[in-house]
Amino acid sequence: MRLLLRTTDPTLIAFAQALLSGEGIAAFEMDVHMSILGGSSFLLPRRLMVAERDHFLARAVLVDNDFPPDCLPQ
Repeated sequence: MRLLLRTTDPTLIAFAQALLSGEGIAAFEMDVHMSILGGSSFLLPRRLMVAERDHFLARAVLVDNDFPPDCLPQ
């Protein structure tokens, strides 16, 4: 698994998952429960992970849909 997206905005995560699903790319959201346990769902960032083989295409899909560059680590 490789990190694709890191953000505190749950709408970006949902949008990314919808886009990736449309391309047939499986994505897994991490740190959901940690942000809830921390007391605020907007305090701790959540991560969206994809398989190593899908990372290049998944990143291209998000860049093409104008995701903020600060959310897309190299």
